[in-house]
Amino acid sequence: MTLLGTTTFSVAKPETQTVSMYRLYNPNSGEHFYTANLSERDSLVKAGWNYEGIGWKAPTSGSPIYRLYNPNSGDHHYTGSTDERDDLVKRGWRYEGVSFYSALSGEPQYRLYNPNCKGAGAHHYTGSENERDGLVKKGWRYEGIAWYGA
Repeated sequence: MTLLGTTTFSVAKPETQTVSMYRLYNPNSGEHFYTANLSERDSLVKAGWNYEGIGWKAPTSGSPIYRLYNPNSGDHHYTGSTDERDDLVKRGWRYEGVSFYSALSGEPQYRLYNPNCKGAGAHHYTGSENERDGLVKKGWRYEGIAWYGA
């Protein structure tokens, strides 16, 4: 029931602050790399990586996604699991800190594993269902949703 002379207000949902996550590809190793840092993106392009555009938008807060580096293979890995992070550190991976954040829901980013690759590029992350499904057809293992973009 609306009373005469009253005004109806709608409450706007607060906008989520986001950062662009740049996607790069190393043609020598087959690895994809993700960063929100423009300087890091530009230095990797100068080093021969291919810039593939914005992979997704990440929120500026939420669940942390950790970045790790394997000095033996040159591979990077991203995980929201502290148990997985700590296990990889025990195995010799270098912890590089929080790379970005995951929303609680939103655009799923899928994680896949290449069982035929014994080094760099073994994991791949994508928000594209077509890319995910194409890799599964080529023998990659789908490991589920890794995180959510905003």
